[in-house]
Amino acid sequence: MIPLDVRPHVHRNIRQWQGDARGRWDGDTLVVETTNFTDQTNFRGSREDLHLIERFTRVDADTLLYEFTVEDSTVWQQPWSAMVPMIRNTERMYEYACHEGNYGMTNLLNGARVQERAVHVSGTTESR
Repeated sequence: MIPLDVRPHVHRNIRQWQGDARGRWDGDTLVVETTNFTDQTNFRGSREDLHLIERFTRVDADTLLYEFTVEDSTVWQQPWSAMVPMIRNTERMYEYACHEGNYGMTNLLNGARVQERAVHVSGTTESR
């Protein structure tokens, strides 16, 4: 959840693993500014001093342009930026941190079916 109203960032002493994000519209572009990361956050060596600005712009019906700028004077001499055009995809989308479960579950269930058949044939719970 990213607040899109004018509320300020939480106090600088309040630190969060993924920072404190605030969003605003700049024309047709959603701008999200995130600060207040913890010392446990690690983005290419930057930790609690990370300042992240993200911009999301729909360029056309099938393209979302994602741009970001990171700054942390304790790590980099100057801010740096990147941009990635995100093209519409009609395939299923999976949450990356748990994706192994999306294909791993099939393998787990197939293995369980093999064990069940072995029990049915041999009458024992030992797998062969």
